[in-house]
Amino acid sequence: MISRIDLRGDALPTGGALRDLLPRAEFDVEAALEKVRPICEAVHHRGDAALIDYAEKFDGVVLDQVRVPAAALTRALEELDPAVRAGLEESIRRARIVHREQRRSPHTTQVVPGGTVTEKWVPVERVGLYAPGGRSVYPSSVIMNAVPAQEAGVESIALASP
Repeated sequence: MISRIDLRGDALPTGGALRDLLPRAEFDVEAALEKVRPICEAVHHRGDAALIDYAEKFDGVVLDQVRVPAAALTRALEELDPAVRAGLEESIRRARIVHREQRRSPHTTQVVPGGTVTEKWVPVERVGLYAPGGRSVYPSSVIMNAVPAQEAGVESIALASP
């Protein structure tokens, strides 16, 4: 049975009261770090070779390289149902409009005569994205993650998916 919590109404709980209504599972951060740290270290020191080894270990996939060949991307695009492609392109177009408008401009505030504080938003150089996969395909996850990164000015995007 799925438990349901109705949060509609004027008296929406906040802070601790809201957290008490929406319990989270216990999570052992230290145990997770113990598992993840060696993987991150291996990727840091061995790069793509480590990624290829972990793809085989975790996903059962044997790769020659981590980058999808351009020919495979072109073929996939050519074989895509035109109606699906049009829908994806429209979703991307709309997401670009929204995220382009969310970009922040530098802002300078004069605190005292001759003293200012400038706030400047600078995108990170590289990001890694994960798109869920397996039995279901979620292109919306790619759109909702990659488009904002592109619009923010991220130079390099790596996408991982099963």
